Amino acid sequence: MKYYVTLAGRTIEVDVDGEHVTVDGTPFEAQLAAVTGTPLHHLLLSGGSWMVAADGSDGRAEQGTWIIAAAGERYEVSVVDEATRDLRALAAPPVAAPAGAGGGRGGSGRGTVAAPMPGLVVRVVVAAGQRVEAGAGLVVVEAMKMENEVRAPYAGVVALVHVQVGEAVEKGTPMVSFDEAER
Repeated sequence: MKYYVTLAGRTIEVDVDGEHVTVDGTPFEAQLAAVTGTPLHHLLLSGGSWMVAADGSDGRAEQGTWIIAAAGERYEVSVVDEATRDLRALAAPPVAAPAGAGGGRGGSGRGTVAAPMPGLVVRVVVAAGQRVEAGAGLVVVEAMKMENEVRAPYAGVVALVHVQVGEAVEKGTPMVSFDEAER
């Protein structure tokens, strides 16, 4: 079964076929066994042995988000299977830049503010129809355990918010488009 794992703004394709796991095209031998009564799992990976803690409490697991601890490090990861990923893509609202703004999902047109880095959207501060001043906060993106507030480069009226809380974005992903810009 194919999964898509997002960690620190990077999405990795993982194909699991029994004990054979392929990660972004590289094959590994892997076995995973839960340690009964704990959040721990014993992972045998290409001859190495790891104890991994996985916490999906507070409803996070139902959304595909896990807190993983291994080798003294803590990571937030998002895991979705291929079918869920395809369904989410179909259910996503269409992305269109306002007239004259250019762009679309693949670029950041004149009236569209794009993600400056890959990360996870943790807060959306504005809504469609809202007037904002230059420098006002629009969206907060978490990248490498730091929150980064993306601000309006100019005053205007928000036409469309392209992202939602919990969404992983790549650098250049359109986040907020404006109806008008006062420059």
